Amino acid sequence: MMQFTGKVVYKGIALGPVRVWKKHDQPVRPGRITDAEAEIREVQRAGMQAKRQLLELYDRAVKEVGEADAAIFEAHRVMLEDEDYLELIYSKIRTELVNGAYAVAVTGEHFSEMFAGMEDEYMRARAADVIDVSNRLIRILEGTEEAPGDMEPSIIVADDLSPSETMQMDKEKILGFVTVRGSANSHTAILARMMNIPALVGVSLEPNQIRTGTRAVLDGFEGRVIFDPEESQCVRARERMEEEWKKRRLLEALKGKENRTRDGRIIQLYANAGSVDDIRCALENDAGGIGLFRSEFLYLGRDSFPTEEEQFRAYRQAARMMAGKKVIIRTLDIGADKQADYFRLEKEENPAMGYRAIRICLTQSEIFKTQLRALLRAAAFGNISVMYPMIISQEEVRRIGEIVKEVEAELEDDGIPYRHPEQGIMIETPAAVMISDELAELVDFFSIGTNDLTQYTLAIDRQNGKLDDFYNPRHRAVLKMIEMVVENAHRHGKWVGICGELGADPDLAETFVNMGIDELSVAPSMILKIRKAVREIGDLQINCKMAENSDQ
Repeated sequence: MMQFTGKVVYKGIALGPVRVWKKHDQPVRPGRITDAEAEIREVQRAGMQAKRQLLELYDRAVKEVGEADAAIFEAHRVMLEDEDYLELIYSKIRTELVNGAYAVAVTGEHFSEMFAGMEDEYMRARAADVIDVSNRLIRILEGTEEAPGDMEPSIIVADDLSPSETMQMDKEKILGFVTVRGSANSHTAILARMMNIPALVGVSLEPNQIRTGTRAVLDGFEGRVIFDPEESQCVRARERMEEEWKKRRLLEALKGKENRTRDGRIIQLYANAGSVDDIRCALENDAGGIGLFRSEFLYLGRDSFPTEEEQFRAYRQAARMMAGKKVIIRTLDIGADKQADYFRLEKEENPAMGYRAIRICLTQSEIFKTQLRALLRAAAFGNISVMYPMIISQEEVRRIGEIVKEVEAELEDDGIPYRHPEQGIMIETPAAVMISDELAELVDFFSIGTNDLTQYTLAIDRQNGKLDDFYNPRHRAVLKMIEMVVENAHRHGKWVGICGELGADPDLAETFVNMGIDELSVAPSMILKIRKAVREIGDLQINCKMAENSDQ
């Protein structure tokens, strides 16, 4: 038995086999062959199998995150057909009589180094793609490749996980996450909260010392993972899993119920979504709408800007899926921890406070206009609202308004149907908080992004795991800022919501209701938990009244 502790990013209990997620980084050893043509045919068969796998990944990714994010798998499939790449592999096998896996490894390194040395940033980024494609071929040739469909329900153990890696997993078969690196705000943590599964980060273990298939207990309440647990520990884990299952069944009974406190106050409960698949999850959890639809999923994991038509189809699909319920789409928020090479953004010393989000849109207006055209067109098909991130001034909001008018005039001239959607801004900088009274005159609503607001207020990089103990989203300064924004919005008759992680804290539900927050947007898995917390608000007032009546 081995036991390790880590930081809990989502509570829960998981019991099952471990799947150690490893990158193929072992050196490939050269081996002598006698039949070059037979070896080449093996490489060709491996290539066909790799293309079938990539097609499966592409189809799954389209369903989960849309065509834009799925494009990387299509690009990898095309790379497997590149004549120069294949010819060098075949040539090495014929002239040196080496095994196919070694020929692929050497060829992959050659092309990767060639791309990495190019001046063009886009071409340099292809270096990693060549290695990825080559490693896939090598795993098939060496018999270490595991097809996506072969994954059994497992607890994923990894050094860390990137968005592209998690995309390849069958999410229905993930029991939990255990990672060595990562913070409470890492991609793994956010995914765990979206999927409602237990997760630990910052676990001091060496993934290579754990074997795939090892049984483990992941305790997301006490922050520990036990490998090769004793039978008594497994029995206790099953008991606690049954208790959690019963609690979820009770939450299921809240579907269709109002988000009304016991003393009659109502709050809107919406869901955050980073893909079309998240919208399905939001509907399954009875969300009243989408409070934050992250449009950058259309820009990440690809090699070029999404077209107006691509974006239009994605936004229209979201609106149609919600069938008249509000869908608030945030405009492009690239920069900081979300990078796309083809934007050609320069390296910054402090990217969280750098060239990102609305700052890119206002200085590269053609990118912005393309997105706005798609948004306004999609708004004609449903209840779409648009909000703009990282606002710090009235001048920015006025400039946005001017560009929106320009786009509407262009659509009018082109004879393309559109609708002017509700316009809002994200309050996620202290500057926006302090002038929220003036900003409220220019927009239809506010949405408070508590993740960045906390980061900027406390001067803490929320991606830095070393600062987790200092990162306090409940800090009084943050709560006072939220209260100020609500007061200023309501003074001008505008509604205000919260779309950051803080909105998903059941213990703060009453605080936000008392402040007058109109809407909370949370991970789909948290909708029913927050509904339960909201419906329990007011017990104290009712009990006091009952006591007063009994005294009389």
